Amino acid sequence: MNMFLHNINYDKFHIELGDTLLNPKLKDDKPFDAIVSNPPYSVKWKGSDDPTLINDERFAPAGILPPKSKADFAFILHSLNYLSARGRAAIVSFPGIFYRGGAEQKIRQYLVDNNYVETVIALAPNLFYGTSIAVNILVLSKHKADNKTQFIDAGKLLKKEINNNILTDAHIAQIMRLFADKADVPHLAQSVDNSAIAASSYVEAEDTREAVDIAVLNAEIKATVAKINELRQSIDEIIAELEA
Repeated sequence: MNMFLHNINYDKFHIELGDTLLNPKLKDDKPFDAIVSNPPYSVKWKGSDDPTLINDERFAPAGILPPKSKADFAFILHSLNYLSARGRAAIVSFPGIFYRGGAEQKIRQYLVDNNYVETVIALAPNLFYGTSIAVNILVLSKHKADNKTQFIDAGKLLKKEINNNILTDAHIAQIMRLFADKADVPHLAQSVDNSAIAASSYVEAEDTREAVDIAVLNAEIKATVAKINELRQSIDEIIAELEA
């Protein structure tokens, strides 16, 4: 459907219809050098109701199944299993997967410990039809040259349209430069050693608050207090006259 909407010649592609998690297709064609995935966010799946799934080669390495109520990491582990040793997978992800606890926390630990997470890109809100939330792109790789994870905050890169925001070609090029260079850029990108990863955000947000001159502020407060006292005195005088 995405290829049809974007006028891509899908005759060149092999398209299979099936249940990605319980009846995956293209197993004989894997591994793939490039995987792009936009799975449904936090949908329910069979999970632990089928005890044989923990032995599935896609989920077994993590040692735990994603929760039945949230299949996000099941799709991610599926993509990781289909990924070649030289490839990359880019997965549009619901932000909650990066801070929720329980099984999802353990799977995150597995991904980081095995150095599979190359980059987490935070996008602006309202970029996708059907949801206004600010989603992330999780980039997985099996051929990283270091033991760091890159975080890119692209939340301010957007162009406002009537019904939704868009990423322009210039925005995409900027994100790709940040991704390729792996350099730390204040308020935009930072790479963190895997051993230090313990929080969900590592790019310090830019402080856009207006600078306040304390001396001027104190003078304004003093003048305001004086006016209040003057008004109170006037009110007291009016009340005294009325009582008289």
